[in-house]
Amino acid sequence: MLRKFLPFLAALLWLASPAAQAQSIYSATDPLAHTFSIVARDPKTGEMAVAVQSHWFSVGTSVSWGEAGVGVVATQSFTNKSFGLRGLALLKSGKTAQQALDELLANDEGRDVRQVAILDNQGRVATHTGKKCVDMAGHQQGNQFSVQANMMLNATVWGAMAKAYEASATLPLAERVLAALDAAQAAGGDIRGRQSAALLVVRGTTTEGPWADRLVDLRVDDADKPLVELRRLLKLHRAYDHMNAGDLAVEKNDMPKAIAEYQAAEKMFPSNLEMKYWHAITLANKQQVPAALALLRPIFQQEPNWRTLTERLPKVGLLTVSPAELKQILALK
Repeated sequence: MLRKFLPFLAALLWLASPAAQAQSIYSATDPLAHTFSIVARDPKTGEMAVAVQSHWFSVGTSVSWGEAGVGVVATQSFTNKSFGLRGLALLKSGKTAQQALDELLANDEGRDVRQVAILDNQGRVATHTGKKCVDMAGHQQGNQFSVQANMMLNATVWGAMAKAYEASATLPLAERVLAALDAAQAAGGDIRGRQSAALLVVRGTTTEGPWADRLVDLRVDDADKPLVELRRLLKLHRAYDHMNAGDLAVEKNDMPKAIAEYQAAEKMFPSNLEMKYWHAITLANKQQVPAALALLRPIFQQEPNWRTLTERLPKVGLLTVSPAELKQILALK
């Protein structure tokens, strides 16, 4: 419905202001990401995060931007998506967060309807809430973080976010910024409701490449309760971190640690068959076939395709049991 309304909105704005200005500020192709968000840096680890929720489809594709060793950006309200990549490029060139924000806004005729927050790799923050952002709109900065919101039900939202973030200092950064988003929703949130959310956490310094530098990158594009789903996904992400740590322990032949990591993952999601399956395969490969059989039996009973997959693993070296042991595994009832 809102998409259909955009051309009409653009026409009204064109009548109210010079055509060139209207066309540069308001575009029917740009998202109206009225929303609440947070940018933050963990002073202990150097990790940086940007998290957001909105009553808008796939808000994470518009609002949240980040790069390890550089910083994070939240660009919202009448969103100028170019502020994401351009802001990061300015930070990368040596600009501070405030210098980058000033440069982005200097030539932007739509600055009055923008809301932008930038955090650099030193934890410096810069925030702008345009005077024509839809009420209720505002922001609050703290030690290495900024919270910002527009089109909120009331003016308590961003204060509640800051308070929740500061009160959760013992949590990992991802969980900490989610606490801020939860507080925003509890304080009234977006006046229109809720639809999507996103969470991005990057390293404080670069490593071997971007594929290793995005520590958390999760999106909920459309859901009745996006923050509930985002938190479930983060928990699942943490569970697979345990699985990866278990695999690494196997490579180092540290089976007690491997088993502990696999069990930690399975405890978080006891209905996840894949976690149990690869735990079992690892046991079998380490000559612990009886323990593997105990795990595999209920898996095969619940989903026979795992038995079929097991037949295919020896060919590619992922299952290294003897032919007799393989026959025993496949004969499980």
